[in-house]
Amino acid sequence: MLGPVILAASRSDKMRRFISAAPGTKQVVDRFIAGETVEQVVPIIVDAADKGLEVTLDVVGEDITTPEQAAAARDAYLELVSRLKDLGLGTKAEMSVKLSMFGQSLDGGHELALANVRPVVEAAAAIGTTVTLDAEDHTTLDSMFAIHEELRKDYPQTGCVIQAYLFRTEDDARRLSAAGSRVRIVKGAYKEPASVAYQDKAEIDKAYVRILKTLMEGEGYPMIGSHDPRLIAIAQELGRKAGRKLDEYEFQMLYGIRSDEHIRLAAEGHRMRVYTAYGTDWYGYFMRRLAEKPANLLFFGRSVLTKG
Repeated sequence: MLGPVILAASRSDKMRRFISAAPGTKQVVDRFIAGETVEQVVPIIVDAADKGLEVTLDVVGEDITTPEQAAAARDAYLELVSRLKDLGLGTKAEMSVKLSMFGQSLDGGHELALANVRPVVEAAAAIGTTVTLDAEDHTTLDSMFAIHEELRKDYPQTGCVIQAYLFRTEDDARRLSAAGSRVRIVKGAYKEPASVAYQDKAEIDKAYVRILKTLMEGEGYPMIGSHDPRLIAIAQELGRKAGRKLDEYEFQMLYGIRSDEHIRLAAEGHRMRVYTAYGTDWYGYFMRRLAEKPANLLFFGRSVLTKG
């Protein structure tokens, strides 16, 4: 399987240098990354709002090695909140954050990440929006969920992400559903060992449906992160059976993937949110997008072979 190989490459400095220098890389990166600065991404937010879409914004970058870099990540999100406030777009755009960017992996990282993310969550709440804590590899999740629980004491709208391929997630979903959280469910995009995660695609899909059923029947607000037409149809049916109105859950898809489907779901009355990443440190995010879908890798391969 190519996915695990690509995920391993996402941690390789040698591969980072090679891919960054490849002639076709920018063409493909531009498909998945909305820009490098807040100013470049603002027109995308406005265009999405005009089309009846909402967005969640991710300032890419995960390889944080110093507290100063973690503080800079915090400040990048605070700048984003300020621009959303100026544009009156707070209710149309939320934010997604990876706690690794806020120093989670450093010494004293749990406390550091909480201290850095709290002002971002507070600023987001002040303009009428919220923050979702992205899930990363399984070793970080106990810390992420603890930070999520702490933030929800003051900002109960704070969301989190769960990953269907992990064995633990069905228990996490039951707990979070009962708590009334905002929960995004995704399949999972990190290289995880067989001791903690399903390795077979069919098993992952089955787990996704079981977990989604738990969320739909619970008291929380499910956010369905998938481009899979079959899972989207199943989600609609589970929502109907649970008696949910169309604004009582939402779909989320990545910027640059299945854009026509974004519009279709919004036109049907669904809440449709586009996960929109921007920033200069795009490599890790980009490699996971390649690993998730073979067609993305083929598209990239053709582009790299294109000279000029």
